[in-house]
Amino acid sequence: MAKLFSKTRLLESKIDAYLDHGSEAGLLFREAIKDYLGGRSEEFEQRREQVTDLETTADDLRQEVERQLYAETLIPDARGDVLGILENTDAVINTAKETLTLLSVQRPRIPRDLNADYIELADHGCQAVQELVMGIRAFFRSAPTVTDYVHKVHFWEKEADKVGERLKRKIFESDLELARKLHLGDFVVHIDTLADEAEDVSERLAISAIKRSL
Repeated sequence: MAKLFSKTRLLESKIDAYLDHGSEAGLLFREAIKDYLGGRSEEFEQRREQVTDLETTADDLRQEVERQLYAETLIPDARGDVLGILENTDAVINTAKETLTLLSVQRPRIPRDLNADYIELADHGCQAVQELVMGIRAFFRSAPTVTDYVHKVHFWEKEADKVGERLKRKIFESDLELARKLHLGDFVVHIDTLADEAEDVSERLAISAIKRSL
């Protein structure tokens, strides 16, 4: 972040910590899904709680960054873009938390032969989040490289959509009762939303990067 925040080391460290939280939330989300599908309830709950804690801390960090940007009148030309990117990234972390909370509350019974597809879906969402975080870091350090990361976010979102559609077809072509099919289908959508949210932020990131290059 040296180029954009050359005189604001504290602000830089807070944004780096915030992005670390986003990356970790994506990784924990994927591992929590694996734990749930593997019947490791205690491990699942531990990871879910970690994501919840990360979301809370990340929200606090974002608010601190916001206060510092306004109180010290820092980077006025880019302030709106920075705040918008961080606020939208918060939605990504929140999506991970909400999906895991729903799993914890509703406890859907997922047939074992669908486990691999659910894991693949979660993995693609995690990959999209990791590329998004690297893209945001690039925005602060080397804006011209943002496009590469945005492209990768789009790639993983499309891959997630493919898996989601395949998985829903398997569910609704099965002999399960309709109510269970609908329940399982809902969780396909919930897990897939992580990649969708990452793509939404990446689109805003791409526009902000273009503005910085003008």
